[in-house]
Amino acid sequence: MRRPAVALAALLLTAVAGCTSAATHGSADHANPGDAASVPSSGKALAVGEGPKGSYTVQAQPAPGSCHFRYEQGQPLPDPTCTPGAVSPAVTQANLSRTICRKGGYTSDIRPPASITGREKKANAKSYGYTGSLADAEYDHLISLQLGGDPNDPRNLWVEPPSPGHKHGQGVNNPKDSVETHLHTAICAGKVTLAAAQQAIATDWTTAEQRLGLGQASSLPSVDSSPVE
Repeated sequence: MRRPAVALAALLLTAVAGCTSAATHGSADHANPGDAASVPSSGKALAVGEGPKGSYTVQAQPAPGSCHFRYEQGQPLPDPTCTPGAVSPAVTQANLSRTICRKGGYTSDIRPPASITGREKKANAKSYGYTGSLADAEYDHLISLQLGGDPNDPRNLWVEPPSPGHKHGQGVNNPKDSVETHLHTAICAGKVTLAAAQQAIATDWTTAEQRLGLGQASSLPSVDSSPVE
């Protein structure tokens, strides 16, 4: 008489195990390792901004003097507390061909107008205590638009001062832009994931290529004065 009861218990245990397994696999199927909010093993999760908007408003900046530039290889990096980087929820590993990897138009379609960023740039210069020429400094997306960075989240924007050797009056000409383009090319070629590239550029743009196994431009060459973010 006990055998049917034992058999029934075994069946119930098997069913429960099957449900647990299905639930686990279901979660894995919905998890996209390349989504903007995912966490590469090399760092913590990046902030997620509001994404592109039909119209933008001027965003409040950190208090004057509260942010401080860092330098690596002589190149400027932002304050990780004031400008840790923020990604756009509109860009994921699954939709790269429709967003940052589509041919033409993506960054220009979502870029905030100068009427907004100009006011933010002046306020952010005070945040960082930057007193140089604003014409020679770039109001830079730490995680650039072509890497899925958020267009107008104050956590993703900073006044990037000129790099060493830059001559006053030459306008914006930062080697960071060539790194961004290299990472963008690697993402669209499937060499690195979106999330890994975003994490690397947010951590330290001067070592991002090396961290991703893409080599490193040891001389950090300059690019033209019309950078594509």
